Amino acid sequence: MKMAILGMDFSCALGSLSDGKFPDKDCLLPLISKLLGYCIVAASTTVKLPQILKILKHSSVRGLSVTAFELEVVGYTIALSYCLHKGLPFSAYGELVFLLIQAIILVATIYYYSQPTGTKTWIRALLYFALAPIIFSGQIDPVLFEALYASQHAIFFFARIPQIWENYSNKSTGELSFLTSFMNFGGSIARVFTSIQEKAPTSVTLGSMIGIVTNGTILSQILLYQKPHAKKGKKAE
Repeated sequence: MKMAILGMDFSCALGSLSDGKFPDKDCLLPLISKLLGYCIVAASTTVKLPQILKILKHSSVRGLSVTAFELEVVGYTIALSYCLHKGLPFSAYGELVFLLIQAIILVATIYYYSQPTGTKTWIRALLYFALAPIIFSGQIDPVLFEALYASQHAIFFFARIPQIWENYSNKSTGELSFLTSFMNFGGSIARVFTSIQEKAPTSVTLGSMIGIVTNGTILSQILLYQKPHAKKGKKAE
């Protein structure tokens, strides 16, 4: 009897276990991939929350690159629309839905604490909300759509570069959240595995690999530039 839940077929694994055998890799890996995919989606619902809360707590966006976070929104928009129109299973891209929503909230928060907001900032915001519905609707030439998706890897790469450079120049990561950066890094590693198992387009896997490199760099900078805690009980001279 086939036992499938949310696209996950447990019948193969349960059948092997009931016979006293450990499931073989052809049976186990696809199931692990699906489970891991849904874990990534679940974790993504709060991945940017620590960063948002840190900004609100300190009422500061010190050390944060506005351009980096704006490009993230553009990249998530392109990636999500592409996966939707390719008909990939939700477990293969679901986190993009939550990441996009949180990224928009995060950018709005950065704008708020970066007052005064300039005219160019408002123009960029209005341009995004004018073009995003067109991209999501798929009302663009298929060849252009493929080119647009290919470009999103460069967008995500260059979204990280301003922040990496800002960290390097200041020898500080400012209000960057370690938890958010750690989850971004871990999610990229897990997504490479699930993309291969789900037979997603090579470009999807490539994007996750780029994420490992860039998110890993930012995470290492947070660890490198963090200020040592003062020893408790030490009196000022």
